[in-house]
Amino acid sequence: MKVAIMQPYLLPYIGYFQLINAVDAFVIYDNIEFTKKGWINRNRILVNDKDDYFTVPIKKDSDYLNINERSIAESYIKDKTKIIGKISALYKKSPQYNLVFPVIENIFNCTESNLFDFVFYSLNSITSFLEINTKFIVSSTINIDHSLKSQDKVIAICKAVNATDYINPIGGTELYSKELFGNNGLQLYFVKSNPIEYKQFAQQFVPWLSIIDVLFFNPKEKVQAFLNEYTTI
Repeated sequence: MKVAIMQPYLLPYIGYFQLINAVDAFVIYDNIEFTKKGWINRNRILVNDKDDYFTVPIKKDSDYLNINERSIAESYIKDKTKIIGKISALYKKSPQYNLVFPVIENIFNCTESNLFDFVFYSLNSITSFLEINTKFIVSSTINIDHSLKSQDKVIAICKAVNATDYINPIGGTELYSKELFGNNGLQLYFVKSNPIEYKQFAQQFVPWLSIIDVLFFNPKEKVQAFLNEYTTI
């Protein structure tokens, strides 16, 4: 069984969904520390032919809390109207607007106040839309020593879910040893997204934006084809 493990990211770029699509089971971390200035509660969209951020605000709390212990800020009740309105205005003239906007609007109208539950709902919504059938496993439900770190934790998770292959983004080549994984009965592979380009409003293409951008500008069948545009090492 092929397995990948990642943090939950909010409406991430196409490469994240390529990884989900490449495996049989996708373990999503809920019980690791929230990281500031990452992709857990924000991402990038096309604004005036340049990339710009949208952010779901987080309630102020201890910096040492896990993702599943963080909450959406109460201000989001008002903020979401602005976010939804901004996305609608920016992508109103995109070719897939009528099909895609209800999906995106539904995600931002999610009533979950827990950060992990909110982001997990968004990932489930997009994978359902794209007809990706990979099984999600929430990390805290796996019976391992959760104090383990780095590749020791990854290997423990893989063994616990009966994985045969572990698939990781290309950035992990400096972090993980194929020899160590092999000694634990696991094949380690890395995936690298191929260059993906499509017509946006801008004359010059702005790459690797949120899946929101990909969905608004491309028919669903083309996005599904993009899911296989990667190289395995």
